[in-house]
Amino acid sequence: QDNSFEQFIINYCNEKLQQIFIELTLKEEQEEYIREGIEWTNIEYFNNAIICDLIENNQTGILAMLDEECLRPGTVTDDTFLEKLNQVCATHQHFESRMSKCSRFLNDTSLPHSCFRIQHYAGKVMYQVEGFVDKNNDLLYRDLSQAMWKANHSLIKALFPEGNPAKINLKRPPTAGSQFKASVATLMKNLQTKNPNYIRCIKPNDKKAAHIFNDALVCHQIRYLGLLENVRVRRAGYAFRQAYEPCLERYKMLCKQTWPHWRGPARAGVEVLFDELGIPEEEFSFGRSKIFIRNPRTLFKLEDLRKQRLEDLATLIEKIYRGWKCRTRFLLMKKSQIVIASWVRRYA
Repeated sequence: QDNSFEQFIINYCNEKLQQIFIELTLKEEQEEYIREGIEWTNIEYFNNAIICDLIENNQTGILAMLDEECLRPGTVTDDTFLEKLNQVCATHQHFESRMSKCSRFLNDTSLPHSCFRIQHYAGKVMYQVEGFVDKNNDLLYRDLSQAMWKANHSLIKALFPEGNPAKINLKRPPTAGSQFKASVATLMKNLQTKNPNYIRCIKPNDKKAAHIFNDALVCHQIRYLGLLENVRVRRAGYAFRQAYEPCLERYKMLCKQTWPHWRGPARAGVEVLFDELGIPEEEFSFGRSKIFIRNPRTLFKLEDLRKQRLEDLATLIEKIYRGWKCRTRFLLMKKSQIVIASWVRRYA
């Protein structure tokens, strides 16, 4: 219920993770259609870059305003920090405060005077400004680091490498907010170089009990995890896509013209295959390098046909093997009978 500086930076990290989720899934999804030359209906989705900018902008962001207050000479309090936010962020559509110059929230009794509210991607969160300045200013000062580095205990000395006189930095140590912002930036840079796989966990109830499904709680999680936008983009586009070569290799046994070997381009083979199977044209599209299938049921149909065809091929192989085995045995018996008969006629 009471959110302070700690929850603020945690929510900031969640916003950055949501932003990279949008960039690497929803945005990439639509860009792939453009690359492949696929016609489709563009889906508008909420990009939370505007919220991230509200927090991390180097000039007008909340973290920048907080650092500026911590470095400013004179009397600095949480109230002066809130006053600065009310001046700089008053017109931002995702920032709310009763003390701001914007009169939209002057009569909002749910918003105390010592708080500000941010409309995050997952919903609105109210933050108590009390303690923001002190917690952000919680620095490890140089003299303390140097004292710890002079300790005789090797572990303590290793924990404070910045206390080494040879590495003295005369700059003011970074604030807690700045350190966290730098860590998040490093994390985002690392994630963007990877090929991510997302596992979304849904909590069905707050009691940690079985057989209880709270609809409101689940719907709330689905909304702030971005699953609705993902489903909307997938439904408007194509649920499955695959390069022509592996697609032809997997399903070529379903068509007599492509089985067992197709002589020609892979795309032409896939076109012949889908035409032979009679799949409706609205269910798939041919991209520059991939086949796009709109509905999962079409893919399930292909898999069922392939499974049945594999069973038929297994039966055929078994039948041919049994025929060969029986014929080989018969020819051996026939050869033996001729030999026996010739010997019998010789002595008859």
